[in-house]
Amino acid sequence: MTSARSLVASILGAVLSAAPLICAQEVKPSEVSVILPSRPVIQELGLRPQHPLNLLSLRVDPAWAPVIYAHDLSRYREFPFGTSLLAVAKQAGMEPSAAKMIHQRPAIIQELSWQPQRFPGSSLDADSVKEVLFSFYNGELFRMVVNYDRYKTEGLTTEDMIGAISASYGTATRPAEEIMFPAIYNESVKTIARWEDSQYSFNLVRSSYQPSFGMVGFSKRLDTLARAAVTEALRLDTEEAPQREIERQKKHEEETHVQQEKARLANKASFHP
Repeated sequence: MTSARSLVASILGAVLSAAPLICAQEVKPSEVSVILPSRPVIQELGLRPQHPLNLLSLRVDPAWAPVIYAHDLSRYREFPFGTSLLAVAKQAGMEPSAAKMIHQRPAIIQELSWQPQRFPGSSLDADSVKEVLFSFYNGELFRMVVNYDRYKTEGLTTEDMIGAISASYGTATRPAEEIMFPAIYNESVKTIARWEDSQYSFNLVRSSYQPSFGMVGFSKRLDTLARAAVTEALRLDTEEAPQREIERQKKHEEETHVQQEKARLANKASFHP
């Protein structure tokens, strides 16, 4: 009896041992599913461990970024480039009619000379500027030529001037260039120092005819337009000069004839032989 029970137990053990193999043969390959362990979240997001020093390179929200002061080259004192002739004249305490007409075609070029001493509330002894020449292109301020008072700048070196102007306009450059200085004489002078950006330029100069310093500031866009207009105006003046001379001579002859005829009639009535 005992032997029979042992035989049955052996058979059952063999059957149970072969069961996994039998089941595996009955399962199709397409039904096999492999369950892999999930990857760590940090790998799924593509993140890498950060070195403490790398944290310094994180971008700062613009709303919290510090405000960097930029020097304003769009104006000289209270006068911004692009301002109308009427506004500049009012600011300077002058009449617009004081502006001088330089060219009328193909664009209107005007100039207005201003002495700061005439500005309301200014002191004659306080200002280092002797005169500012404003130039307008079709009524817009495109250039300012500053003539400094020779007595208020006497003894000042080039470095003194550059340092003082840099306080308002930032770091200067020293270009090896010349610029037109439309003062008493239109002359080409060396640029001592320059302050500029993409839109505006200020140039410290010194005339060979004057012992004092000067500065030429302009709007690059308007100055380019004004230069082209002046070049065309001069070309037209040269081209039309002969015809204008003929017309001038003709007008002179007509006026002379009228005067002579008037005198003839008066003398004829009063003449006695």
